[in-house]
Amino acid sequence: MVLAITNAFVTLGVADFPKVIDFYRQFLNQEPQPFIPNVYGEFRLTGGLRLGIFQPKAQHSSEFSNSNQSGMSLCLEVENLSSAIAHLTALGYPPPGEITTASHGREIYAYDPAGNRLILHQSNS
Repeated sequence: MVLAITNAFVTLGVADFPKVIDFYRQFLNQEPQPFIPNVYGEFRLTGGLRLGIFQPKAQHSSEFSNSNQSGMSLCLEVENLSSAIAHLTALGYPPPGEITTASHGREIYAYDPAGNRLILHQSNS
């Protein structure tokens, strides 16, 4: 049997839904579509990726209560790393570390209000 996957997207379950939705609204400069208040919001990113933010149901909240320990990272390639850092800083979420250089370019870790790791990456030109 072959598994026929028709679509894929990233979702983040968060306890403070309004705060995290507002962060991504400002960070991505777009409104979530679809959007169900205190339930679900979805952002469309370049390349067809969709980022869904959801409020876990009460019976599942313990599964999402320690998101700071997650190994998941949302890696976002940006045109200008310095501008992206300035934007995050203006939103009140400055990256805590320094820019690092890897074989594929420069990057920095940042975190959304729920503690999910963002990797902002600028490719080598």
